[in-house]
Amino acid sequence: MTDAEAQSEEREVLLSIYEGDSAFKELNPTTYQYKFGEDNNPKSFLLEILWGSKYPSEKPTINMETFYNKHIVQKVKEKVRDYVDAEAKQWLGCAMTYSLFQSVQEHLAELTADQPHTSIDMSDQVSQVTINDEQQTDEAAKKFVKKEQLTKAQKRRQWNRVDAKGEKPRGWDWVDIVRHLSQTGSKPDNES
Repeated sequence: MTDAEAQSEEREVLLSIYEGDSAFKELNPTTYQYKFGEDNNPKSFLLEILWGSKYPSEKPTINMETFYNKHIVQKVKEKVRDYVDAEAKQWLGCAMTYSLFQSVQEHLAELTADQPHTSIDMSDQVSQVTINDEQQTDEAAKKFVKKEQLTKAQKRRQWNRVDAKGEKPRGWDWVDIVRHLSQTGSKPDNES
């Protein structure tokens, strides 16, 4: 079986296995992603596997530099990449994408052990915020800027400047070229 046939067969198998799994994503026929962990979890990450033209005879490329992984420390990214690379060496010549994803899932706790717990639950922060001083609310009220009041004539002039849709007419901010040139003057011609 050629590498292209093996890739085609593995693609069909992957799509049937992960059908309906929101963590799995096929970007193109040779690039697959799987999200490990839950959203808003500091230890969740996205593993991307890219097949080369000679896959499965050669190892796939492992990518941990996706935007979703921006919160993962470099040490954890390297640990996951090295682990998947070592696993891929064992499966050379065989369809390995599913096996790599499953192996990472089984060793997820070990691979993310060095990832710090940096996620702060916003609902906890909001519930902890209390206002003890009435002075703080008074200061906030003083900072409120009163809106300028317009006279009836000023309101009428503003209303007359817009059309029925509330938009200014076309060209309202155009520069009168003749007036502009008369104010700036013309460029003197250098006669040689």
